[in-house]
Amino acid sequence: MKALLNFSRFAGVTLMTLLLALGCGPAGPLQRQQYQGGALGTSYAIIVYADGEHDFTGQIDSVFAVMNRSMSTYLPDSDISRSNAGDTAVVVDAMFREVFEASRDIWKTSKGAFDPTVGVLVDAWGFGPGQALEMDSLKVDSLLAYVGFEKVSLGPDGRLRKAVPQLRLDFNAIAKGYSIDRLAALFDAEGVSHYLIEVGGEVRARGGNPEKKEPWRIGIDDPQVLDGRAIKRVIALENRSMASSGNYRKFRVDPETGSKYVHTIDPHTGYTRASNILAASVLAPTCMVADGYATTLMAMSLEDSQKLLEADDDLDAYIIYLDAEGQVAEFMTPGFEALLR
Repeated sequence: MKALLNFSRFAGVTLMTLLLALGCGPAGPLQRQQYQGGALGTSYAIIVYADGEHDFTGQIDSVFAVMNRSMSTYLPDSDISRSNAGDTAVVVDAMFREVFEASRDIWKTSKGAFDPTVGVLVDAWGFGPGQALEMDSLKVDSLLAYVGFEKVSLGPDGRLRKAVPQLRLDFNAIAKGYSIDRLAALFDAEGVSHYLIEVGGEVRARGGNPEKKEPWRIGIDDPQVLDGRAIKRVIALENRSMASSGNYRKFRVDPETGSKYVHTIDPHTGYTRASNILAASVLAPTCMVADGYATTLMAMSLEDSQKLLEADDDLDAYIIYLDAEGQVAEFMTPGFEALLR
């Protein structure tokens, strides 16, 4: 599944339109290279300005292959799938550990709103790829026994320890951003000073566009346009990452009050609850962190999200929500607003 909480991830960045408008000519000694294709169940697009004619195709493919072997829930022989199936002999790699520890940090900071073990509830309520169940209080209570990031730890030997053997991990709401960070590390090691990496709508940028001599410009989808896509906001992105999440295409209308809302899963109670958050875009130093917090803000109230953002100077965000009258409204941190173009 593409989300750990009750919403569908969306390509909040209309990236390809922007990338193709950046120009194709050489920029002095730097050569513009573009890579695109499919990976991790989504698409990717990369622009690199590098010396010479170095071909990064093989190295890019290797990053995605290693990610899949470690954390793909779609491959039965990946480390995470084997662990989820009960194989206690699995020794996870350094990448798995890094994502696990980052997930724990976000879980703690969000007071459990971000929880990589909640997938069993998402499926049961009919919001995930698994089988939906007829839910009642007994079923919710029984499934809650398999939910809770506090019930799993990662030992120094690289083995997962679960308080409940049936507990299932799913890093799909953070691993996509991490894959971008691994690609960025690849280009950094090769001495590339200007690149723009997009995987499934999440983005990391370094430097800027040498041809235009300006920062990379990234568009964010307008949630009010349901037929096709249109840009709501454009920001300048330089040496930072952005991830977006949204469920604005799945809002519901209360038949009695006429109020619009979307459903999220509360990992603490196991029940769905109404939410007025339609979409969130988060800026952070790494795309893994941006990805995780984009998911997190979708599961929190606007007030709690604002408190979380105020407490972390590394995060900026743009949140689209429905106000008390059911009208689309927006909130953005000063740091995000400063990047608008």
